Amino acid sequence: MYEWIKAIHVIFMVTWFAGLFYLPRLYVYHAMPENSGSFTLFKIMERRLFAIMTIGAVITLVFGLIMLALNWQYLMVATHWFHAKLLLIVLLLGYHHACYKLMIKFRDDANTHDHKWYRWFNEAPSVLLIVIVILAIVKPF
Repeated sequence: MYEWIKAIHVIFMVTWFAGLFYLPRLYVYHAMPENSGSFTLFKIMERRLFAIMTIGAVITLVFGLIMLALNWQYLMVATHWFHAKLLLIVLLLGYHHACYKLMIKFRDDANTHDHKWYRWFNEAPSVLLIVIVILAIVKPF
């Protein structure tokens, strides 16, 4: 049963990260004045994508917590890699929330960043994914 729980956790983690990669890319295009004719479409796409990625995040976290409950002793006592992974997940949740706040700014036509800023903002989930996967698979410490 544990392997099924882990599989569902990974499937929805991929869904979540797909949104975390694509939503900031939409922000890049939404922040470019030459795309003003598409701003209404961007707002719709951003809202729908945020909903899908939030569902992915919630299911990822629920199944992650189930795995944690099934392995509490091992994960919380003997493994420092897991503590580091939990910290990165908290940062990832903060990034998810920042995406929400930016979506609201775009919705309200109150964006204050240019497309170059969003190009840099878009890199954070890639770095977090790489480190989280290394921690979970390699378990370096």
